[in-house]
Amino acid sequence: MYTKRVFALLVLSSVLSACGESTQSVTSIANKPLQDSSASNQTDRIKVALIMKTLTNPFFVEMEKGARKAQQETGIQLQVLTASQETSIGQQIQLVEKQIEEKVDAIVIAPGDSQRLVPVLKKAQDAGIKIVNIDNSLQPEAVEANHLKPVPFISVDNERAAYLSAKYLADTVTQASEAAIIEGIRSADNANQRLRGAERAFKENPKIKLVAKETANWKIDEAYAVAQRVFAEHPKIKLVFCANDIMAIGVIKFLQETQRQDVRVAGFDALDEAKSAIHQGQMLVTIDQQAAQQGYLGVMTALKLLRNEAVPQQLEVEAKAITAKDLK
Repeated sequence: MYTKRVFALLVLSSVLSACGESTQSVTSIANKPLQDSSASNQTDRIKVALIMKTLTNPFFVEMEKGARKAQQETGIQLQVLTASQETSIGQQIQLVEKQIEEKVDAIVIAPGDSQRLVPVLKKAQDAGIKIVNIDNSLQPEAVEANHLKPVPFISVDNERAAYLSAKYLADTVTQASEAAIIEGIRSADNANQRLRGAERAFKENPKIKLVAKETANWKIDEAYAVAQRVFAEHPKIKLVFCANDIMAIGVIKFLQETQRQDVRVAGFDALDEAKSAIHQGQMLVTIDQQAAQQGYLGVMTALKLLRNEAVPQQLEVEAKAITAKDLK
């Protein structure tokens, strides 16, 4: 089956993979590109590093595409670097250290951890490198403790987006039902926001009882294992919110193998694999958080910082729920 092939490929992939002036306002960005009419002939000398969590998750493949689009439009030198897995925080730290040595002009980073990357980013900032934070925010307490100067942040409202996804599940419930949440990395702010959003959606329906909250660290194989354990302990679960689509695919794999067709699954990321699962009735909803747009805006914001242009402290990319009706 298609989902089985996707599961096998993604598991194999994970095995083989080893500031300038800013304002305090939040700017909402939908599908509008960040126009930069002041592009200079000198941009080919500018070196920008995009450091992501991994390329084993198709979400970050899309993020790279957006960054490459910005590269093509501006002529900058762009180097894309990733750790082997989303949990490989030490590798991300090493990648930042390497870019400091190579004296890049700017680093655009989707940090795997909201705290542990802050000290090395402070080191980069002290070396004169501009920093742009995308996807997962840096923890304010860690930023303050390490005296990191304000860093622009580009992402969606993760709590609201997760709420939309889980609420779509919750709104289908008319009789007493048990629910579970499969979380991302607990030291990542976006994972915590998605947890809060899903909890809020389930809590609004008094017929739903949340019986399990477990982390699968954004991974498909861990989500499969977590589903095995959670359903063994709570066989009456009928709703599962997964904080990303990769984990949702792992849960769906387990449900298929155990012939559980009475469980409704929600995800987050709008991967092609998730859309296929929705089309096949294996999943109800996912969230499009425009990964390519985040990558694009990250690079364009870095370029503006290097030109000493004012940028907003936060750029909010629009997120929207994707269901079967949206795929017709």
